[in-house]
Amino acid sequence: MPDMAQWLVYLAGALAVVLLFGVVAIAMLWRTLRRRGEAVIEGARREADRILAETEIEAQRRLKDADVEARERLLEARTEFERETREHRLELIGLEKRLDQREAVLDELAVTLAERERKVETQEQQLDEQRRSLVSEQEELERLIAEQRVRLEQVAGMTTEQAKQELIASLEQEARIEAANLVKRIEDEAIERSRERARRVISMAIQRIASDHVVESTVSVLDLPSDDMKGRIIGREGRNIRAFEQATGVDLIVDDTPGAVILSCFEPVRREIARLALERLVQDGRIHPARIEEVVGKVQAEMDEKLLTDGEAAALEVGIPDLHPELLRLVGRLQFRSSYGQNALKHSIEVAWLAHHMAAELGADADLAKRAGFLHDIGKAVDREMEGTHLELGRELLHRYGESDAVVHAMECHHGDYDPQTVEAVLVTAADALSAARPGARREVLENYIKRLEKLENLAGEFKGVEKAYAIQAGRELRIVVESTKISDEEALWLARDVAKKIEAELTYPGQIKVTVIRETRAVEYAR
Repeated sequence: MPDMAQWLVYLAGALAVVLLFGVVAIAMLWRTLRRRGEAVIEGARREADRILAETEIEAQRRLKDADVEARERLLEARTEFERETREHRLELIGLEKRLDQREAVLDELAVTLAERERKVETQEQQLDEQRRSLVSEQEELERLIAEQRVRLEQVAGMTTEQAKQELIASLEQEARIEAANLVKRIEDEAIERSRERARRVISMAIQRIASDHVVESTVSVLDLPSDDMKGRIIGREGRNIRAFEQATGVDLIVDDTPGAVILSCFEPVRREIARLALERLVQDGRIHPARIEEVVGKVQAEMDEKLLTDGEAAALEVGIPDLHPELLRLVGRLQFRSSYGQNALKHSIEVAWLAHHMAAELGADADLAKRAGFLHDIGKAVDREMEGTHLELGRELLHRYGESDAVVHAMECHHGDYDPQTVEAVLVTAADALSAARPGARREVLENYIKRLEKLENLAGEFKGVEKAYAIQAGRELRIVVESTKISDEEALWLARDVAKKIEAELTYPGQIKVTVIRETRAVEYAR
């Protein structure tokens, strides 16, 4: 136990010594750190003083540099000011010299003008003297003329006024005769020259045109490789024919004609689609309703592209590449349209060139005439699908696709329904008539033509009160003369409408027919 207590005492003493040494060490460490902090603070203070001294020196140096630079700029500005001042001074000196020169010139001009003024005054005095002399001479002449007039009146037995009137009447009569002869001669020469010029212009335009004319009809004939193909076209109980006609809208006629079938339709584009579709079906050999619908659909899609391509080719042929795509597609449709056997597209191309050449010869707008001639029958591309005449439809189409008013006016005048207001409109009308009247251009049997006109006149003669009926303008107009005692003005209006409706119901004709009813009242009396 004493040993344990002793060890505890030793341990306590050791701890006390350790604590003492720790306190001493901490005190020494704190003192060392304090000295180092004071040294660091002193170094920082000295570094700050040094930086301040250097900054002050740098600031003084920069102030000196700025002062020097300012003085240099001031010197430069002063030098520039002095230079500009010298230049202005020199300019002012030059202006002063020029003003002195002008002043001298003005002085000389003033002297010259003064001399001229003196000369003018002298000349005026001379003219006044001459004027007074002429007045006296004129008075003397008038006195002598009056004496002569009195003597002539005494000799002739007529007064001056009577002689003057007789002389004027004689001269007026001679002048009228000469003027009438001159006017007649000028009119004859003008008529002869205009006819000769018109013949020359038309002949030159026709000579430059060489177009082929293709006769069109309402049927197409498709050759078959063998008569056995007819049975496959007909199908079981005629189902293939029914499917084909339903898909195309074209009548398919299979008769006893060897090696051929006939496609009949008034719409030429549908007839062409049917012909191409049937031709592909015959070549392929697979003919059944599903295949027919597939082939007809493909041909219709290809036909739209073909119409646009053919329209572009025709427009490039006549040199009009800037047409709207829809107009080009309609132009392509015209190749399947015919009028009295004349292909509408060929006719349009020919009218375009005829109008172009005639306009060029006459000094008119050749491009406008050619464009209007090319588009003059554009309404025929849709007149079998839409209501209205081809003139009305064409006017609507051209306005819709951005054509100018001049082109539309020239187009709508080509059948005489509107009065032409431009030279180009007259030329398009003439070109259309020339193209239609050329030998071989259109086909219509004379007998059928005469029968059509007679039927038109007889149809009008069936109405009560009609005295005479005349079909004119190749059957495009019907003029009816009625008896004024039987038909009143109001009844004439209803008669024109009834005749037009009966023509629409009973006759087949191209374009439109204008019905004109003429009622005339005459008052006649005899003087005995």
